[in-house]
Amino acid sequence: ERGDLVIDLEARRVSLPGREVELTPTEFDLLVALARHPGRVFDRLQLLEAIDRYPGEGLARTIDTHIKNLRKKLEPDPANPRYIETVHGVGYRFRKEE
Repeated sequence: ERGDLVIDLEARRVSLPGREVELTPTEFDLLVALARHPGRVFDRLQLLEAIDRYPGEGLARTIDTHIKNLRKKLEPDPANPRYIETVHGVGYRFRKEE
């Protein structure tokens, strides 16, 4: 749980106030991988390994698409994310609560 974002690992559900957020299995696994380590920066290959979905470097850019889709589903303003932050030139991190 982080503020108003609730991640139910057992049921594989994510909710925000007043609504359940429908995520694909990959989106859910990515969110969990990031949320388990707030503030830690993951590069694309580390995220691929964390979700155990795609081997090799060739598909690392698919992470960008999954992150974009996650932001659309979770963020009130995807251009100014509250949860998943881009670290330019490196990767992504789940923001620590302020």
